[in-house]
Amino acid sequence: MSDRHGVPSFHIDQVHHSEQEPIVRLLDDQAALPGVVRMRRWVRDALAVRPGETAVDLGCGTGTEAVELARLVGEAGRAIGIDPNPSLLALARDRAGETQAEFIEGSAYALPLPAEVVDVLRCERVYQHLDDPARATAEIARVLRPGGRVAVVDSDWSTAIFHPGEPQVLAALRERMDSGIPNPRSGRRLRGLLAGAGFAIDDIGSEAVVWDPVTVLPMCRDIAESGFADGVVTAEQRDRLIADIEGGIAAGDYHFSVTMFAVIAHKP
Repeated sequence: MSDRHGVPSFHIDQVHHSEQEPIVRLLDDQAALPGVVRMRRWVRDALAVRPGETAVDLGCGTGTEAVELARLVGEAGRAIGIDPNPSLLALARDRAGETQAEFIEGSAYALPLPAEVVDVLRCERVYQHLDDPARATAEIARVLRPGGRVAVVDSDWSTAIFHPGEPQVLAALRERMDSGIPNPRSGRRLRGLLAGAGFAIDDIGSEAVVWDPVTVLPMCRDIAESGFADGVVTAEQRDRLIADIEGGIAAGDYHFSVTMFAVIAHKP
């Protein structure tokens, strides 16, 4: 499912079974991108999750990182994935198998946890979908114990680089896409949001995530088609852009990337 601007809406509360497959496929494709793999590894190392701790993945999606947290906290700990999407949570439980990862339906604005019970919390690519990220950050502060660690990771869509394509057409489509994301430049705001909620900043990392053709081509086609449907580009511009992208991919002359930022902090 996507919103009217063609941007994947992974923050929705309900997904019909007929719509789940393309979302899961895109999430899986993105999780396999080398840049995402490196960023997630860096975040895990920076958080230094220990056996016996309680760790949370806020916006857990298909549950991949919640399972990693379960491995790190061990049998004496607790790993919890929280997501507002019950259909994805069902998939996450199924994929988690016999691991001890737990999955709970909940909102970033009202985490289904008591105060000061969490040692570690990670939140990846959720803030761009939030209308009130400060409220979500306050919720994270509420559930973390004193000394608890947090990693907030998100993209900053103003850093997107797209090649090939007519610059004016790409600019028009990016402006339209940004207008459909509540917080498209969230990456640059993470440090300030955490500092404003009383966290002490420990480290900041970044990764320019380069998308491969399997992942980027369907999205580009969808954005171009949606741009035409909304009158942002003409049929000729749409067709030329898709042809340019397909030709660039065939020749090995293409590039699509967006920078993800991660801020590591702790609650004093």
